Amino acid sequence: TVLFENLLLPAPKKTKTGYSTNAAVLEALKGKHPIVERILNYRELTKLKSTYADGLVKVIGADGRIRTRFQMTVTATGRLSSTDPNLQNIPVRRELGSALREMFVAQDGWVLIDADYSQIELRLLAHIADDENMRQAFLRGEDIHAVTASQVFGVPLEEVTPLMRSRAKAVNFGIVYGISPFSLSHDIGVSVAEAKAYMDSYFKKYSGVHAYMKEIVQKARRDGYVVTLFGRRRPLPELKSTNNSVRSFGERAALNTPIQGTAADIIKIAMVRVFRRLKAEGCAARLILQVHDELIVEAPESEAGAVKALLVEEMEKAADLTVPLVAEAHIGKTWAAAK
Repeated sequence: TVLFENLLLPAPKKTKTGYSTNAAVLEALKGKHPIVERILNYRELTKLKSTYADGLVKVIGADGRIRTRFQMTVTATGRLSSTDPNLQNIPVRRELGSALREMFVAQDGWVLIDADYSQIELRLLAHIADDENMRQAFLRGEDIHAVTASQVFGVPLEEVTPLMRSRAKAVNFGIVYGISPFSLSHDIGVSVAEAKAYMDSYFKKYSGVHAYMKEIVQKARRDGYVVTLFGRRRPLPELKSTNNSVRSFGERAALNTPIQGTAADIIKIAMVRVFRRLKAEGCAARLILQVHDELIVEAPESEAGAVKALLVEEMEKAADLTVPLVAEAHIGKTWAAAK
């Protein structure tokens, strides 16, 4: 009532329990009154404190380490999941959240080396969809989001603005997940017609991706499943549902599972390669964490440079694709510094 009756801010529809003040409602009100930003910041801080700061402190072992459990068969796409506690959902995008990674510190005389794949899902899309334009962009080492922006907005590459690139990035990643023009319009703050125009331009540029999207859904309907590049199946009974939303979920899963599932296969292969190489070379360094497309190794300071190079090399050799796999690594005393 303070927001909508006292301050007279634009109100959403009333529910049975009153006005909703969920994140989506508050995000829409940003800029209309200073209190909105303060509420959002307070909620973020409360979440960080209760879920992460307080929660993680409770599970620190006697030796100062936190140990998680990895599960191989919980996610439908084949990604590893982490539990008790979940160390794969430590925030990184926002400044306050990424500060939590300062809590994770290498032991004395050691450092953390954090390596992650660069745009692995888009690279896999180029390979699996056999899209020549996307493949050539990666082979030339171009910024794929800027290349997409150039096409979508009809401007030369050198005239792409940060806003154009940001919107093109949303298109690139949204396509992999079967995004609709309506959802894209909501994500980037444009009209549905404008979002549809962006997607039409995208498919004109990347016609191989467009053909792949149609073919993979048809094949999944026929077979009842999709497979990753390494042959792992995901059954999709949802495609036979008479419920539109359930069937739509199945179609999105058919599009994304070969991409995300193959990425999950590749990072597991990379983990095995890194483990074996460290052992073969007699390194004291050890792999301590995986966060989807990211590997974290703890190494003595004396081994840091060699282990960083080893980590990148083994990750980039994990699969033989028509586009290069690219990994980037950084060294730091804390997880935040190494990210």
